[in-house]
Amino acid sequence: MTRPSDFVLNPEDSPERSREKLLKIVDVLMSQTEQRSNEHSAAYAQFQRAAMFEEQVRQRTVDLEYALDLLNVSNARLAEANRDLDTARRNLANAIETVQDGFALFDSDDVLVMYNSRFASFLPDVRAALHEGISFSNYAELVGRSKHLDLTETDTAYAWAERRVERHKDRHVVFNIHVEGDRWVQISEHRTPDDGTVILQTDVSDLVHAERETRGRMLDDQAQMIHATLEHVSLGVCIFDKDARLAGFNQRLGYLMGLQMSLMRIGARFDTMYQRTETALTLSDGMTAEALMAWVYGQAPRVPITFELKHVDHRVLVVSAEDLPDGGFVMSVTDVTAERRAMEELTRTNETLEARVMSRTLDLEDALGRAERANAARSRFVAAASHDLLQPLSAAKLFVASAEDDVTSPLAQETLAKAQNALASVENILSALLDISKLEAGRKALDIMPVPLAPMLMQLREEYLPAARAKGIDLRVVRTDKIVESDPTYLRRILQNLMSNAIRYTEEGRVLVGARRKPNGRVRLEVRDTGPGIPEASQQAIFQEFHRLGTSASASVGMGLGLAIVDRACAQLGHPIHLHSELGKGTVFGIDLAVTRHLAAQNITSFQATPSAPDQAFGLIALLVENDADVRRAMTLLLEKWGLAVVAVENGEEALSLVAELDVVPDLMLVDYQLGEGIDGIEVIRQMRGLYGAIPARLVTANRSPEVVQHSAGAGVKILYKPIAPQDLERFVMAPQDEG
Repeated sequence: MTRPSDFVLNPEDSPERSREKLLKIVDVLMSQTEQRSNEHSAAYAQFQRAAMFEEQVRQRTVDLEYALDLLNVSNARLAEANRDLDTARRNLANAIETVQDGFALFDSDDVLVMYNSRFASFLPDVRAALHEGISFSNYAELVGRSKHLDLTETDTAYAWAERRVERHKDRHVVFNIHVEGDRWVQISEHRTPDDGTVILQTDVSDLVHAERETRGRMLDDQAQMIHATLEHVSLGVCIFDKDARLAGFNQRLGYLMGLQMSLMRIGARFDTMYQRTETALTLSDGMTAEALMAWVYGQAPRVPITFELKHVDHRVLVVSAEDLPDGGFVMSVTDVTAERRAMEELTRTNETLEARVMSRTLDLEDALGRAERANAARSRFVAAASHDLLQPLSAAKLFVASAEDDVTSPLAQETLAKAQNALASVENILSALLDISKLEAGRKALDIMPVPLAPMLMQLREEYLPAARAKGIDLRVVRTDKIVESDPTYLRRILQNLMSNAIRYTEEGRVLVGARRKPNGRVRLEVRDTGPGIPEASQQAIFQEFHRLGTSASASVGMGLGLAIVDRACAQLGHPIHLHSELGKGTVFGIDLAVTRHLAAQNITSFQATPSAPDQAFGLIALLVENDADVRRAMTLLLEKWGLAVVAVENGEEALSLVAELDVVPDLMLVDYQLGEGIDGIEVIRQMRGLYGAIPARLVTANRSPEVVQHSAGAGVKILYKPIAPQDLERFVMAPQDEG
């Protein structure tokens, strides 16, 4: 709704003007009211309206006065704020003016807001063009074009300004610029929280000059130190600049190369110096003058070179040359004359020594050859002697065995038993001697293969259990599934000797045999006993031949060869042997063996338990081929007592002829290996089987060489070693098909 006052008052008027108008209107209305107070009622009504209008005007006036008061307060505060702002600006200006460095502030839009009088003072032309509101890029262009800025030879004003703007993008920038008058100014920039930039310019000329002076002194000191060092080294040293001119040298160089002092001057050219020394020095070691000059005047970087110079006075000099970072090069000269003469003398001495060593080596080879031949002859003699002794020994054992059943007198039976034991002892001695002889032949006598321990240990348990029970000893063998790398024959022999010794020297308690797992894929076979123990002083001697300990009642039984065989066999097989013994508590022997997972099927069967045989073999025909008459008669006598019909012949040819003539195929064959001048026993068995089929056979021999074992295995024939144990012979003839 439009009020009358809206036509009178202008909203754009100031409060004073509006109040003035209202007072004027009131005065006019009051005057008209007084003039018309006596007029008719219409005028009175108009007065009432005027009075009402006056009330409205009065209220409006109050409102306007309140608004005017608020406006006055705001104006007063604004004026005070402006005064504070002016004061703050003056204080800030005064503050930055007191800063000793040049100061400038650019806002977030890179526009110059303020700066002090020291800012850009070192560049008067830039200072004159500087003003608030200039952009940073324009400021950088001004600095780059300033004639007072010292640019490098390769730099330009545009490139400098472009780099300056690029560095301005970093939050923190610090660098130095060089201006005229050899002054240095450090420029540092830092971002403000509102993304503005504060630039400080600090005159660091004094610091740079002091540092330069310090560096100069250091360089002088270093130069003096280097010069003193060069003068005291045994090498001759010379330094050339990038133009191949002499830049430094020591006095040793002139002495070594025989140069005149007139040539030893700074700035002398390399080629001039070389020409003056050509008559006294000769290049060697593949270096030529052309190649040396090509290297000296070639483009850097150069490959380091080393060559020799020979002086006319027979001195030998070694020269090494390398590049320097500035394009020059350094050469060092070493006098190696004494070393070369010493090498020549050493070479002559070596040649003399080599001749003497060669002569001594030939002498040693001859001595070694004689020793090996003597050792081989001794081994052959031992083997032959053992073979010759085993022949009658085998016959004696067979005769004693055949006579046991015919003797009824207890005294005679006891005598035969003692004779049998004596023969067994002789057999053990001969077997031990043969073992030692073969071990001395070296590793070539061994047959290394995977060996399962389980069947071997179980078989040895059955073999030694009766002897242990006879003494009241608890013999225990721990089962194992390990398979080791060894020679099965010698490994069994080692365990036999260790177990035999343990039972022999233990009077009561037990003997334990088992395998322990060791690191690095090895296993240790141990034989433990509760015997009297071995004194520490005797623990090395027990491995010598014929050494026996006298600590047991059973010590006199045996020959003292068992541990000697164990020691030599372990050494040849590469099985470390361990001994731990405590007096009164017992002894532990350990053998370390390598474990393998691979095992051929034929190696397993060689250790299986002996199968059961029928009770008797009455009526079987046995072919016996034996060239020793005593052995042939003893074996015939024993076989006939067991009910066999024996066809006994002296050699293989006679055996083949007689069987063909009789037209009777034997049920089993016992054939000696060495049959004189004719064919050997293996060939006899092979021909018989070729003619009459797979006849069960045994090769009878005292020859325990690996060649015979391999030859026999190749023919599929098992061996009965002399002297023949009657039990082994009986086991074969009672079940030839199972044993064949």
